[in-house]
Parts: sequence; structure tokens; C-alpha cells
Amino acid sequence: MLEFFINTAIWTFAFYGFFEFLKNIIYVCTYTKCKTDGINVIVTVKNQEDKIEGLLRTIIFKILYGKDDIIKNIIVADLKSDDKTKEIVQKLSIDNEMIKVVSWKECKDIIDLIDQD
Repeated sequence: MLEFFINTAIWTFAFYGFFEFLKNIIYVCTYTKCKTDGINVIVTVKNQEDKIEGLLRTIIFKILYGKDDIIKNIIVADLKSDDKTKEIVQKLSIDNEMIKVVSWKECKDIIDLIDQD
């Protein structure tokens, strides 16, 4: 009987891990739409509501009007900001599809998947 419970627990954890893995892959492929044929800029931020919009607009301006078309994505990893940093970046991401707003854990998952390509 004890062996049955141990095997049940092992299979439950195995299925849970498998579904978490699938969920992350679906999330990255569906929502981030990262292009892997160029440079991905990763910006980690925490409580930078005064500076983040200017930084991102400068990067986008250089990409759109300069010769820096090699940058394909700007991934902004928010480290649980207490201010409006995440909201500002989300507003900018609506206007520009190359900006992706993620948590640090999601950022690490994206990096792992890009690395596999």
C-alpha cells in the first residue's frame, strides 16, 4: 500500500512538472513572440518610473530612425517594482510590439528557450 502512494506521488509530480513545462512553452510562443534572428536587449528594472520611458523611447528611436535594425526585441524584466514602472512599460508595449514586459522568472525562461534555438 505504501508503494502505491509513493508511485502515485511520483507520477503526480512528474505530470505537474510536464504541464508546467508545456505552459511555459505555450506562454513564450503565444504571448512574447520573440524573434531570435537578431539581438534581444534585456532591461531589468525596479522602481524606475522616472527614467524607464525615456530609456525605452531612446532605444526605439535609434532602432526606427537609425541604422540599428539588428535589435529585434526589448525585454523588460520587472523586479517587483513598488511604483508605476510596470504600468509605464506596458503602455509603451501596446504601441510597440518589440517591447515585452515580463517578470524575472519569465525572463529566465525566455532566455533558456532562445538559447536552445
